[in-house]
This record gives sequence, structure tokens and C-alpha cells, in this order.
Amino acid sequence: MGAGAVGGGTAGGGSGTGAVGGGSGGGVNLGALRSHNAALVLDLLRTAGPDGISRLELAERTGLTPQAVSKITARLREEGLAAEAGRRASTGGKPRTVLRLVPEAGHAVGVHLDRDELTAVLCDLTGAVVARRSAALDLGAGAETVVERAVREVGELVGEGGRSGAGGGGLVAQFPAPLGGSSHPAPLGGSSDRAALGGSGDRAALGGSGDRAALGGSGDRAALGGSGDRRPQVLGVGVALPGPLDHRRGVLHRVTGFPEWNGFPLRDVLARRLSLPVVVDKDTNAAALGLAVGGEAGALASFAYLHFGAGLGGGLVIGGAVHRGARTGAGEFGHQVVQLDGPPCGCGNRGCVEALCLAAVARGDAAEAARVLGTAAGNLVALLDVDLVLLGGRTVAAAPETFVRGVAAVLDERAGRAGEDPVPVRVAPGEGGGVAEGAAQLLLAPLFGRAEG
Repeated sequence: MGAGAVGGGTAGGGSGTGAVGGGSGGGVNLGALRSHNAALVLDLLRTAGPDGISRLELAERTGLTPQAVSKITARLREEGLAAEAGRRASTGGKPRTVLRLVPEAGHAVGVHLDRDELTAVLCDLTGAVVARRSAALDLGAGAETVVERAVREVGELVGEGGRSGAGGGGLVAQFPAPLGGSSHPAPLGGSSDRAALGGSGDRAALGGSGDRAALGGSGDRAALGGSGDRRPQVLGVGVALPGPLDHRRGVLHRVTGFPEWNGFPLRDVLARRLSLPVVVDKDTNAAALGLAVGGEAGALASFAYLHFGAGLGGGLVIGGAVHRGARTGAGEFGHQVVQLDGPPCGCGNRGCVEALCLAAVARGDAAEAARVLGTAAGNLVALLDVDLVLLGGRTVAAAPETFVRGVAAVLDERAGRAGEDPVPVRVAPGEGGGVAEGAAQLLLAPLFGRAEG
């Protein structure tokens, strides 16, 4: 990460080796540069864990000057995002002060809207779950019913987070003036329209006094650890559900099995109801993002996450970033046809992997479902040459060894014929493949410069 620093100016931008921009006449967005460099520092604080990291190490690993690091860390400490974690002996001179991330300084909500179940989690800045709720859901019950249920569960979840001690100054989020008009926090359930605030690119600001959207400037934010109100400070809500959908606009398409959702602006509707930023993505993409940022596959450049629950889909991380495609159409893994003139699928095709796997599970034949899933996974591996295949979802969780063994057998056989090493197959960590946790990362990851994984 040493070449990742941006900028050559002052106030948070050192002269890192990956410098972008130039002199005062070059049209450089100083706020964006400060934000990028602050995100680099924040990510190193996050990965360092409770033991922390020194300013000198931060400078060495980001390529920023020590002066720039000192300015950034001073600002992060002022905002409550960083704190001292003690002192560490140095090779010469006085011991170095070690800094750590303050996990409870902010939280994000992740919501997984599955076809028949809603799962919501409240995560701190490290992605750790501090509260969780699950409830039955009928995705076909109509938009009004589903939205109402989601709003109610988010409110209850945040209340539980406050009772469990996830400190903060209230259920608030801060917005930069260019995006939301006022930068003052809005309470959950407020009526102000924040529909334009959903995309992940809108929350870059962590540096600079005028553009601290994420956790607030000194004058406007509710005090972290405020008196009396122990509800956690919420940065926003990430929502993950089956596709197809448009991630950039937060609009659903003809969700498989539920065509009535076609064209529904879920992001904007929830943003208005919650008065919080909302990001919408496919469930498999959200899970893949969560795994890429801090999970089982965090160190791998490319992997596939296959989610088999009430349906079947895939999330792809290619070159370290979630691959969504130009229209969020990548990863429709379950709808590749593997049997011409096979059984009809809810998408309108026949012989889709999803239809065949669901039919096998309905017959009680998990081994056959695993074999079919392995065939489709083999096609994906041959096409993209990924490093790892991770399996998740409640159907996999019901028979994890059967699915890992069945998928791996197909991949091993194909690799043997080609004289190659087989791609490993493992069960993804986290409940249900970590979709809800990954949905929370749709809000958290951009704070650490990891918006795409």
C-alpha cells in the first residue's frame, strides 16, 4: 500500500509516491485528496487491530510524509475515530505512541432481504456484529409491505444496539452540503428526502473540515458517547437482495420469481423513510465485498462466492475488486443453462443451474445438487481462472460437507484432466454466507478506501 497515497499538498496530503495532481492551477480536488489519504490511514488502523500502529509505520506504509500523517491522525482523533493504544519501544529515542481505530465511533446497518427471510445486522467500524435480528419475510408481499417491515426492523435493531452498549451519540448521519443541503443529522424516521445520497461514491469524505460526511465536523455532529442517548451513530444502511438490479441507481429489475419489483426505486424509498444514506446491491455482491474486505478471502486477488439459499447466485472478486459489470449483471450464476430443454426456471429459461439444484434439494438429494453446482462452478473456473471458490447460503449450511465434497470433486476431476492444480473449495465464514454483514460493508468499506473490495 506504500504507493497508494495521493496528493502533494498540505493539510493531510503528503508527497506520496502515487501522487496525483499538481500545482494550484491544476484543478486538483483537495478535499478528495485529503479524503483518500485519510482513508489509507484509517484502513491501516483498522487492519492493525487493538494493538495499533505508530505514526512512523503509517508514514512508511502509505508513502505520506510524517507531517501529513500527524495532521491526518490529529483530525481522526479529534473526530473520535482514532485513539492512543499505548506506547511501543523504539530502536532509539523515546517510545513511539501507538494509535488504534475506535470501533464504536460509527456503525452501519446491513439488511439482507431474501425471498422468505429478512436478516439485519448492526456492525461497528471493524465490521464486527454488535446486534442482529431475523424475521420471516415474503418478498412477493408487495413493495409497501416489505419496505415497512425493513424500516421497522432497522429501528428495532438500532435500539437493540444501544441497549447492548454500542455507544454513540444517537441515530444520526452527517451529510456534506453539496449532496444533502444541510449537514445536520436527521433522526430515523424523519421525512426529509435523502434519495440522492445512496451511492457508495458519495461518502468519500473523512478529511478536510468542510467535507466530513461520514462522521461529522466538530460543530454539527452529535457527540460520540453523548449523555443519556446511547443509540449508536449510524452511517447508513446497506441493503442486499436477489437480482437483477441496478446498483448505481438502487433500482430493482425483474427480480427472479418476483417480476412485480421491476423498476422499483428501493434505494430512494428507503432513504426517504430512514433519513439515512442507503446503498442497494445484489446479495451475492454484498457477501463477496464482505469477504474481500476482511473475511476468508481477504488476501486473494480473485475468487467466486456461490450463494445457495432460496435461490442460487454468484459474487465475483476479480483483481481484488467486486466485479458487478456495466449493468450490475455479472454473477447471475444460477441462470446459466446446463441442460437444454430442462425444467423451467423462474427466470423464463429452461435447464438453469438454479432450477436443477432446487429440484434436487426438493427431492432430498443434496449430493446431486452438489454435483450440478460443481458442474456450473467448473464452467466459471474455466472461464475466469479464479483462485478460490467459497460456498454459502442456508442450503449449503444444512449440508456443508456434502456440498464442499461434491463441488470439489468436479473441480478436481477437471483440473486433473488439464494437468493443473485444483481450485480449492471452502464454506464461507459467517451466518448464511455473511450477506447481511457484507451489506453493512457497502457503507463501511468506502471509509477505508475499499469501496470495490
